[in-house]
Amino acid sequence: MATGTEEPSLTVDELAARAGVTVRTVRFYSTRGLLPPPEIGPRRVGRYGSGHLSRLALIEELQHQGLTLAAIERYLHRLPPDLNAHDLALHRALVASWAPDRAEEATREQLERRAGRPLTEDDLDRLAAMNVLERGEGLPPSTYKVDPTILHLGVRLLDVPVSLETLRQARAVVLEHTRATAKELTRLFQSQVWGPYRRRENDPDQVESMRQLSAHMQPLVVQALVTAFQRSMHEELKATFADE
Repeated sequence: MATGTEEPSLTVDELAARAGVTVRTVRFYSTRGLLPPPEIGPRRVGRYGSGHLSRLALIEELQHQGLTLAAIERYLHRLPPDLNAHDLALHRALVASWAPDRAEEATREQLERRAGRPLTEDDLDRLAAMNVLERGEGLPPSTYKVDPTILHLGVRLLDVPVSLETLRQARAVVLEHTRATAKELTRLFQSQVWGPYRRRENDPDQVESMRQLSAHMQPLVVQALVTAFQRSMHEELKATFADE
């Protein structure tokens, strides 16, 4: 069963290195049905693709969230069977979006091993512009802070013909509008929810309702923002290129 849109090309050793896990872990997940089987190539060598890599990353994220192996199995089995690597990467980003930041330090060698390719200085500049990595202040030479949640997406975008300046401008647009959205939502929450609650905080039912809301508010807001953005982007692209 092939996964993703590109031809499976990774051996099990290469897949494990890219995912930052052991070969034994890959084989274990395969026996539990968490990973689709590889395509069998010449000489009976299994070949894995980007979909396997994205699924391993999602499993890792679910583990960070504290899910047991049985819970992860149930979670993955509920996903649509036709999700590609891009869909899985977005899904992982949503799962991770309400978790504490977990930027990892990595050397140039470790970063290239996870990326599965050599990285030029221009590549590093582009990854930094996409907020995939940070470098400089407080870090040892040739060491970077890497966001593992979006590393593989960022690497895949390195070959897209978009200039570094365009990436920087795009990031500035996203930051400007997401900060404005967060500020306005916080103001709305404070005036319409937090204020009335404070006047009734001695009511046990109100306390429990607020606790439930606090636990679920951020993931719900993130999901709503992503869904709204995807629909808006689709509509804008359709309108822009309708006659071309």
